[in-house]
Amino acid sequence: MPVLGKLALTVALLTAACSAPPPAPTATTPPAAVAADWSPAPVVPLPSQPPPSLVVDAPLPEQLAMGLVVLRYRAENLRIVPVYGPAALDVSPRIGHIHVTVDDAAWHWADGSGEPLILQSLPPGPHKVWIGLADPTHKVLDGKTVNFVIPVHSGHH
Repeated sequence: MPVLGKLALTVALLTAACSAPPPAPTATTPPAAVAADWSPAPVVPLPSQPPPSLVVDAPLPEQLAMGLVVLRYRAENLRIVPVYGPAALDVSPRIGHIHVTVDDAAWHWADGSGEPLILQSLPPGPHKVWIGLADPTHKVLDGKTVNFVIPVHSGHH
């Protein structure tokens, strides 16, 4: 068969395959029955939402010994995104960000990345970091304080 004939046959087969009706769906288990802790996709508006909460891990001792503080956190029932202002209160599922204060400073910073907090160059001794889960208007919805000690012989990262 000439090359053009093979090409025409291939195109005809592909066209027929692409225009065929999709196979009938098979019975599946409803998503709610798959896992009790499965939450809805964060792209569908929710009629009601449980209150948001914050979970923060303690820093690892090996990192503290190097003078490095890495705090992993996650929000439950709230997505961390860098979106602010009163109009964002109507977003569903709920969105927000965190506020961070180190050692009771008179100031804090806001972060909407959802990435772990990394602090370095703190002097040896006891420290605390407060993390507040906030809505887009900066109203704090939940907060956690993490206490830790930077050892005296810590190196610099």
